[in-house]
Amino acid sequence: MTEKDSSTFADNIVRAILRNPNVRLYDPQYHFHLITHDPDDNKFVDCAIIANADYIVSEDTHFNSLKTIPFPSVKVLTLDLFLLDTLQ
Repeated sequence: MTEKDSSTFADNIVRAILRNPNVRLYDPQYHFHLITHDPDDNKFVDCAIIANADYIVSEDTHFNSLKTIPFPSVKVLTLDLFLLDTLQ
């Protein structure tokens, strides 16, 4: 697969996701820098905060550090806990 093919494929996937009526695109103007061990993860935290998300679903252990931060509070669920929560 060429680079152009991969970027075209990725663009098509993003467009398909954004067409879903349950999806909103957020571009945080403020960055909280809450995760220090893997700063790249902060983009998800920042979006969750400005979107007022109920939680983030992740298996990434770097998100566990959010449990010790009282404000802004970001709840993180593992996939198993998310599935249990949604099935009840």
